[in-house]
Amino acid sequence: MQFKVQKTHYFPHTFSVLTVNNFTLHCMWGISSKVLFSYRCLKCADAPCQKSCPTNLNIKAFITSIANKNYYGAARTILSDNPLGLTCGMVCPTSDLCVGGCNLYASEEGPINIGGLQQFATEVFKQMGVPQIRNPDLPPPDQIPESYHSKIALIGCGPASISCGSFLARLGYDDITIFEKQRFIGGLSSSELPQFRLPYDIVCDRELGQAGMTLLSLKEEGYKAVFFGIGLPQANRHMLFDGLSTEQGFYTSKDFLPLVAKASKPGMCRCHSALPELHGTVIVLGAGDTAFDCATSALRCGARRVFVVFRKGFTNIRAVPEEMELAKEEKCEFLPFLSPREVLLKAGRVHGMEFCRTEQTESGQWVEDEEQIIRLKADYIMSAFGSLMNDPTVIEAMAPIRLNRWGLPELDPESMQTSEPWVFAGGDVAGLANTTVEAVNDGKQASWHMHRYLQSIFGRTVSGPPQLPLFYSPIDTVNISVKMCGITFPNPFGLASAPPTTSTTMIRRAFEQGWGFALTKTFSLDKDLVTNVSPRIVRGTTSGPLFGPGQGSFLNIELISEKTAAYWCQSVTELKADFPDNIVISSIMCSYNKADWTELAKMAEDSGADALELNLSCPHGMGERGMGLACGQDPELVRNICRWVRQAVRIPFFAKLTPNVTNIVDIAKAAQEGGADGVTATNTVSGLMGLKADGSPWPGIGRGRRTTYGGVSGNAIRPIALRAVSAIAKALPGFPILATGGIDSAESGLQFLHAGATVLQVCSAVQNQDFTVIEDYCTGLKALLYLKSIEELQDWDGQSPPTARHQKGKPVATLQEVKGRCLPSFGPYLQEKKEAIANHKKKLRDFTDNTFQYICVFYAQDVIAKALKHIGAFQELNIEEQVQALIDPEMCVNCGKCYMTCNDAGYQAIVFDPETHLPTIQNSCTGCTLCLSVCPIVDCIKMVARTTPYVPKRGLPQAVEPVC
Repeated sequence: MQFKVQKTHYFPHTFSVLTVNNFTLHCMWGISSKVLFSYRCLKCADAPCQKSCPTNLNIKAFITSIANKNYYGAARTILSDNPLGLTCGMVCPTSDLCVGGCNLYASEEGPINIGGLQQFATEVFKQMGVPQIRNPDLPPPDQIPESYHSKIALIGCGPASISCGSFLARLGYDDITIFEKQRFIGGLSSSELPQFRLPYDIVCDRELGQAGMTLLSLKEEGYKAVFFGIGLPQANRHMLFDGLSTEQGFYTSKDFLPLVAKASKPGMCRCHSALPELHGTVIVLGAGDTAFDCATSALRCGARRVFVVFRKGFTNIRAVPEEMELAKEEKCEFLPFLSPREVLLKAGRVHGMEFCRTEQTESGQWVEDEEQIIRLKADYIMSAFGSLMNDPTVIEAMAPIRLNRWGLPELDPESMQTSEPWVFAGGDVAGLANTTVEAVNDGKQASWHMHRYLQSIFGRTVSGPPQLPLFYSPIDTVNISVKMCGITFPNPFGLASAPPTTSTTMIRRAFEQGWGFALTKTFSLDKDLVTNVSPRIVRGTTSGPLFGPGQGSFLNIELISEKTAAYWCQSVTELKADFPDNIVISSIMCSYNKADWTELAKMAEDSGADALELNLSCPHGMGERGMGLACGQDPELVRNICRWVRQAVRIPFFAKLTPNVTNIVDIAKAAQEGGADGVTATNTVSGLMGLKADGSPWPGIGRGRRTTYGGVSGNAIRPIALRAVSAIAKALPGFPILATGGIDSAESGLQFLHAGATVLQVCSAVQNQDFTVIEDYCTGLKALLYLKSIEELQDWDGQSPPTARHQKGKPVATLQEVKGRCLPSFGPYLQEKKEAIANHKKKLRDFTDNTFQYICVFYAQDVIAKALKHIGAFQELNIEEQVQALIDPEMCVNCGKCYMTCNDAGYQAIVFDPETHLPTIQNSCTGCTLCLSVCPIVDCIKMVARTTPYVPKRGLPQAVEPVC
């Protein structure tokens, strides 16, 4: 390979203008993009991402929560396994860990950005201002054993110590002291990661080895256990740089990055520290993450050009791809195969550096070729050759623990226990962790083994696998149980009579996961037993070319259960014996025959079922037998069947209604008149999902590829189900309703509660994932109820904060204020816009504080039918209070979709500038809201109150005045 010597003259570095003083995070997206991205996650059965995470984080669970807009549930999952979830989401080398194992690497779109999603969820949770609390299930502090009052010392307040202390506190220990030599917390994650990679907005002056503080002195003070997590505080400084100082233009990473961090992170330092002022060319030595942090930070401190120089080739770079790509994006130059040979000085300052070429021999050994010499001019040199601990004072204070040949503690990598059983270590100083997340896991592991050690010295034995407590907050105390017909449901989420309840085993597993209730698969008398065809359950076409999980609809031509009534009655008896607090509802079906309904209803009641559901609505197959839909479309038949069952049983029963009728309220009234205790609304919608290009259907049965109209389910029928539930609730106030049809999250479930339902049946969402979604639904509903009690968050939509003005997810200044005019986001305008924003940021310093004080007053039972006051007839709507569209030019991406839909499908009220592509709303806007509906940027268009009277355009002069 021919090596081309880099010329030393300067080239224009236009990008550096945009990075100076720009400490905005790179990894930021809008809420809609994060939710959309999380939908791509496969939520694999044996997720390799979780196995690749040092903290064993349940990644598929928190991504499921994000997809369902349950950001608290996502954050709770993250923080339960990783107390530094936000930090790790920002700086984790995910491509080497979780993302590296993602099964979507085999797809065209590539893997999931797990770190970005983790950062997003914890950021939103941080905005909620919800505190972590002690789990109320623990014994009261005055009743816990004496061993939990043991004094524990954590030396150093970095990720390992914070993690260790968090888990010890969750276990119930209440006398934990952290000793930190700096005036800030967070360790190297705070002091050596700049603001654009890891922000800081928080706050200690005690150091090991100073003022007589040693491990032995702590033991003498009564500390029963010590965790040692001070990191590696000294830079590995090459002898070439002996005698050089920062005044001469030489920095180690330990000199430079703490200065950048203190100046760029508001709240970290109480003084107003200034950024290091650089200029000209900077040479950064090294190829690790720290080297690239130095390089990108140098640009922000004024450097016009940065060279990253390293001894080996690109294939040997130790930094994670994300770091390298960021430096490349910011126009840092890379010079491989060079080894530093001499620092060139001029007038006592750094003037350049001399390198020699490195080569790898056939045996794999790296050698330096003194015949190939390269000189680079530079104004500054930064070395990033790693860290070590060589402070003799600290080493002496670590006695009596044994040290290895690198001067680090000898320890057991499983327990993190040193040669002294009362001393544990983690993080960089333990010599095992190379990343923040590995340091967190060191602290997590150590906490459990410290717990076992502390209990042992008090004569208590802790056995079995580690069981560390989860994250807990006031949200987890919210009561989401509901009462209906005298039955208390642990939570309002249950499984519908559908494929997820095909067998007893499936219902049993569902209860073990946390579902509040379940309906059996609909069963009949033996004389009406059925046999299914195949294929029979297919993906819907309503989501376009979306394959895999997250389907918006399904179509099925599956009949009722193939199992006997005796099987189901025995199953109900067993389930009630094993899960007495869970509600089991038997779903039954017969033809229009009093004797059959009486016999089957009594059988189901005798089995111990809490209630019955009369399936009067199966839209395919069963109607041909005079069952299901054949009974449920006629109010008279429904009324009589309900009367027969009412005469036969004493337990509550509910008629399952079909949406395939003109007016579902008439059917509900008939059920009420017949004595039903309530209704289920609704069953699936009859449909034909699609035809192939050759005219054959899918599903197609047999050689003839025949099909029939099937039941459409999932999110596609949610509007129909919501309409049915709200209409019944308005017409029959207080009449119990079990909702079903498109419930796939806590957010959609809350909509049905607001519409008048009491409990919620789920099917398609389980088909998309599995029974574990119940954890997300419960935490999500608790969070939605709790956040409504926070006065400061009343402008949030559920768990979603208001959309801030942004571009590509990053907050942007108002160009009208900064520049005096709006600018589009393409071509030369974009460059001008970036420069104006970069200059504006030089004057800004951001401080945040969002601690809320509140008491939760909402429970699930309280919100039932809350929305009904807003739903009524068209004649009740106000035609005087009109709105108009308002476009935010700072968020507009200049696509013109609003103009196109308004021009060809609306009212021609938008003007599209042919040069700047900025759309403008005219006064002729009628407020139809089409533009907002097709805009790809959430909240770029808002509907605001019209300031002038709305006068409709009638086309021709009207002959008479309208009545209303």
